[in-house]
Amino acid sequence: MLGIWQRFRQHLAYHSIQLGVLALLAGGILAYANRLTAVEIAKRQSEDLNNSIGQVVPAAIHDNDMVHDAIVVPDGDNGPVKVYRARQGQQVTAVAYEFDAHGYSPTPIRLIMGVDRDGRILGVRVLSLSETPGLGDKIEAKKTHWIFAFDGKSLDDPGAKGWHVKKDGGDFDQFSGATITPRGVVKGVYAALQFFKAHRPLLIHGMTPASADMLQGNE
Repeated sequence: MLGIWQRFRQHLAYHSIQLGVLALLAGGILAYANRLTAVEIAKRQSEDLNNSIGQVVPAAIHDNDMVHDAIVVPDGDNGPVKVYRARQGQQVTAVAYEFDAHGYSPTPIRLIMGVDRDGRILGVRVLSLSETPGLGDKIEAKKTHWIFAFDGKSLDDPGAKGWHVKKDGGDFDQFSGATITPRGVVKGVYAALQFFKAHRPLLIHGMTPASADMLQGNE
């Protein structure tokens, strides 16, 4: 009887060890697969970001890899903003950054904008949206040319009164049957330009606003 019990315990121990080894092997395989997947996902995300930046900042005005030349800027209630800098040599020629605009859908519209060192828009593109198909989605470059109306604009051009859709007395077109979406995007782009103005010394010269004021005072 004792011999049978011992053999039974040995049998259980063998299977426990076997299951443990298999679990370790499975865990190792899953960890390795996850690592490979994470690397591939990161690579695709970097490619997508490069493509998006390339649509709003011309390659001709920089010789650096903007994805890897970034600075994170605190922006009050909006939280940190990651800004990608374009350089020729050591001089910053432009920046690009993402921001949200609010249209008809409760889900924010995500956009990316390129701005030159003087505060003029180089380009704006939609990264994601959940607006009404056939109406609000006309802000996408592949649907209409509406988004290109921001090219070359700045805070002073057309000025505060012009930074509205025409229905509200501004310079930008709205869509027939869909005013909320373009209105929200115009407002969002204008706010994004104000962000650039507020942080320009840091973004272009690597200086805080306080140090920039001191430099101007000494000139």
